[in-house]
Amino acid sequence: MSSLRNSVPRKAHKERSQPQSRKKYGFLEKHKDYVVRAKAFHQKEETLQRLKEKAAFRNPDEFYFKMIKTKTANGVHQLESQANKYTQEELMLMKTQDIGYVLQKLQSEKKKIEKLSATLHSLGSQPSNKHIYYADDREEAKELRSRSADTNVGSASEDVPDDINRKIAKSYRELEARKNRANQLEKVYMDMALKKELQKKGRKRKLREDEIECPTSRPVYKWKSERKR
Repeated sequence: MSSLRNSVPRKAHKERSQPQSRKKYGFLEKHKDYVVRAKAFHQKEETLQRLKEKAAFRNPDEFYFKMIKTKTANGVHQLESQANKYTQEELMLMKTQDIGYVLQKLQSEKKKIEKLSATLHSLGSQPSNKHIYYADDREEAKELRSRSADTNVGSASEDVPDDINRKIAKSYRELEARKNRANQLEKVYMDMALKKELQKKGRKRKLREDEIECPTSRPVYKWKSERKR
């Protein structure tokens, strides 16, 4: 009977829209809007209930360090400061991992540049293979020279297809972009390596311009020699 009842076409009852005379009272809530609002209301209600139960069964002797390390300002809970979360050894280890990642990307970019440069160099160079013909007399030698000259002229006059020229130009642009990226990665690597060395122990000072033998735009530091025991 259920299949028979479902096969009979029935009228689809639609929710009425907001009458024009009641537009001034605002949006008319539909059933789907009520479902969303009811779910949100019950979710908040359950959250408050869990918090009330947690507060009711709280151990008065319970203590943890966030009770004294955090505070509330203007009713807003302030998170614990992350400034001293890691030790000096942990910070150095993270610096080393970051430098290793940048160095790996730099080496990968240099390999891609070498591979692309070799490919473009082979495209731009002329083929070095030659075919040697041996003549029996002077007349045959003259004829072979004339044929080879005509062949060279014909090959030189042939133009490279446009799609090949576009691909070569695109490859040169990619090569230039990769070179710029490699230069930027190298600068980042040098900066990170310098910051890591400056975090190490030992007395050091920044050299003046007149003390630097090879002038450079980057800062140069000198560490005081210490006796190793």
